[in-house]
Amino acid sequence: MAETIRIPEDAYFAVSPLMLFAHTQGNFEVYLRQDGGFVLYTRTGEQFTPAHKRTMHEAGVREVFVLREQSARFRRYVEENLGAILANEDLPVRERAGIFYDVSVSIVRQAFTRRLPEVMGEAEFARIRRMVRGCTAFLSRGEGLRAVGGLIGHDYKLYRHSINVLVFALAIMRTYEVDEESLVECGLGAILHDIGKTSVPREILERPVKLSPRDKDILRTHPVRGAALCAGMPLSGEVLNVILFHHEKQDGSGYPSGIAAQSLPLMVRVVAVADKYENLISGPRWQAGLSPFLALRALSERYKGKYDPDVIRRLVLVLSGAGLAGKGAPGQDEAREGGQG
Repeated sequence: MAETIRIPEDAYFAVSPLMLFAHTQGNFEVYLRQDGGFVLYTRTGEQFTPAHKRTMHEAGVREVFVLREQSARFRRYVEENLGAILANEDLPVRERAGIFYDVSVSIVRQAFTRRLPEVMGEAEFARIRRMVRGCTAFLSRGEGLRAVGGLIGHDYKLYRHSINVLVFALAIMRTYEVDEESLVECGLGAILHDIGKTSVPREILERPVKLSPRDKDILRTHPVRGAALCAGMPLSGEVLNVILFHHEKQDGSGYPSGIAAQSLPLMVRVVAVADKYENLISGPRWQAGLSPFLALRALSERYKGKYDPDVIRRLVLVLSGAGLAGKGAPGQDEAREGGQG
């Protein structure tokens, strides 16, 4: 008979048994609640089997428990199985959205805050690629985008900004009916587009007032710095273009090269719009962000000629379809008339 473990309840956290996959191993212990205590169900390193799943299902188990001291191990297990978790239709979409956002933020935060060595390590890059590949299908569906959109918060953290840009960029890119590998490449570009800011002095990034011309010039070096940080990684030319050119403008007024519309690849134009939209709804440190409605209006009017109007129309469509654009989103009728282009 299994031994009931007498450990305080707050030493555990609950997870859905649907997040434990047959034929996988978890480097953590799993407990069941029983008779006022917790019973050890699987040991560290033990393989989850179909029999485990069947037993829990027949017993009506809706929660299993993991020791808080093993939370980092559980998080890594979820990360490694993120694609399967997001594809699991038995898990409520809101729960899957929360898992995606939590895991993604954790991965990107670790990659962006690990400053040494001065290039992105292969392990961090592999984790990001795996995460992007796992989330593309989930974010392509209206209910997935809607659920994640409800979780997007704006606390001025670079890694959260990058996740938010990923969500919007993939939603736009999907409307062009590109293949999955192109979606993954776009996602990688979105995640890494601001990686160069990790080598910009923190006092500039966190200054709560408008930047001086000198500080602006330093900040505008981040695309080139980003390309250097990713040196040696197996990045495609498309991803490197996003990192280098996401601040270029249609009229040639952007930086670092002043490239105009005809020379900007689709992936760059998509991430540029997603990045600007996210910045508008977040706002700079010294003022509040705009509502989705006003941000879309600003893209269409205040920044007319700066960003690809077709990409903006598609952003309006996907946000409206997911209920994230607010009522009467500007350009919505025009976007419908514009078609897929």
